[in-house]
Amino acid sequence: MIHTFFRTSVSQAVVALSLPWLALPAAAAAEPVAWGACADKQLRQAGAQCAKVAVPLDYDDPAGRTIEIAISRVRAKPSAKRRGILLANPGGPGGVGLGFAAHLRATMKDVADRYDLIGFDPRFLGESTPITCGRAAPKPEPPRTTSPRREFEESLRAARDTARRCLDHGGNRELLPHASTRNVARDMDAVRAALGERRLSFFGVSYGADLGAVYAQMFPGRVDRMVIDSSSDPRATQYELFQKSGRPLEQALDQWARWAADRHERYGLGRTGAQVRAAVRRVVERAERRPPVVDGVRLDPGVLRLLLRQLVQHREQDEALAGVVRDLARPPVRPGPHLRAMLDLLRSPELADSMLGATFFMCGDAGWPAGGWPRDPETYWRNMRRSRATQPVFGPLVNGMMAPCPYWDAEPREPVTAIGNAVPVLMLQARSDNLEGARVLHRRLRGSRLLTAEIRAHGVYGRAADGGSPLPCADRAVNAYLGGGALPARDFSCRP
Repeated sequence: MIHTFFRTSVSQAVVALSLPWLALPAAAAAEPVAWGACADKQLRQAGAQCAKVAVPLDYDDPAGRTIEIAISRVRAKPSAKRRGILLANPGGPGGVGLGFAAHLRATMKDVADRYDLIGFDPRFLGESTPITCGRAAPKPEPPRTTSPRREFEESLRAARDTARRCLDHGGNRELLPHASTRNVARDMDAVRAALGERRLSFFGVSYGADLGAVYAQMFPGRVDRMVIDSSSDPRATQYELFQKSGRPLEQALDQWARWAADRHERYGLGRTGAQVRAAVRRVVERAERRPPVVDGVRLDPGVLRLLLRQLVQHREQDEALAGVVRDLARPPVRPGPHLRAMLDLLRSPELADSMLGATFFMCGDAGWPAGGWPRDPETYWRNMRRSRATQPVFGPLVNGMMAPCPYWDAEPREPVTAIGNAVPVLMLQARSDNLEGARVLHRRLRGSRLLTAEIRAHGVYGRAADGGSPLPCADRAVNAYLGGGALPARDFSCRP
């Protein structure tokens, strides 16, 4: 949410169930996996090997064109009682995951010894067969002063340009209709078959949680242990999911504002939560008129709101958020270490690649969730304006056009996945993080148990490995289940 910057959770379930006994292409099952050295130094240091698995581009044409899925493996210890393979996905969509399963070892502890830990880059991302887009058109020098409407028009222009340079580049029109969560789930099952395993276990967070739910629906008989962390409402379209995130983000901002008010002597943002909130609004509203340019990065109101969103979701980032707001509240802006780190992230090619990867699946995925992107640009503008009354900081962000999907004309090849089964699943969800939507999915996954984490976060398991505050109760519950224990008898909560 590796956790990619946006960690965009995408989910929706409507129709089309694949049969669990659907035969895999013979080539995927028969080809031996040729393990070798990993290109990534950290994976090599972790003792991993890497390989490529050939899978069909189009599963309706298993004898046709193939693409490659990059996988990694850290083998189970010979002394442990091996349980099988565990695949993992870190979120996105657009996030690469070749090293993610190995990254889980620190939290899994001795349980990791019982699994071959399998990381993978989803189709078209990372070291798997890639999709690349044409270069972005040169941007004219932005004006020093602007307005919300002018910035909105610029976002539409950028969205059209992204759609054009991805759809019309090389042979992308042949590839992009096959960028879907259902196909990623099929690729996971092809990897399982190529490794000679009858079943697989899985851990997925954010988009990875929704991917796990799709896999369990499509291949229920192939699931051993499944843990999904920070999922979303299976009834909502992508656009609706973004809209639904506005209220929790504003509530998180209220919590942070009270924290910052108690530290007024340090940050100088206000002595009450209301005063701190007002300081944030002034920063955003100033950017809507005269976006600051800091170390060569123009912090237009959309980018600024994204930075605030990324930080406010996690309690561990309270100090970073306070430092960023303090820097921005005092023109001319002199970035401190927290703002400088965010600027470095904005300049990173990894973020740009992740955003393009997200586009492939958000626009090409008819299924998780259904696109649901309004075609009329004025719909976004009206929703952005209305949202300001109750969600002044984040409403214009989550009600805007978050992806170029309205301009995407690569039609999806199949309808969406209806979620409804009794496969055993352990679900984790922070109370601050769309818990209502997770409860909807919990009811659809009739065999699931829901662990509610009483924290402000996106991502519950393995927080210490990502530099966050651990939630030992949740880590123990996941490890006990993955280690061979039964699902908890009932839903329960974990506190720090």
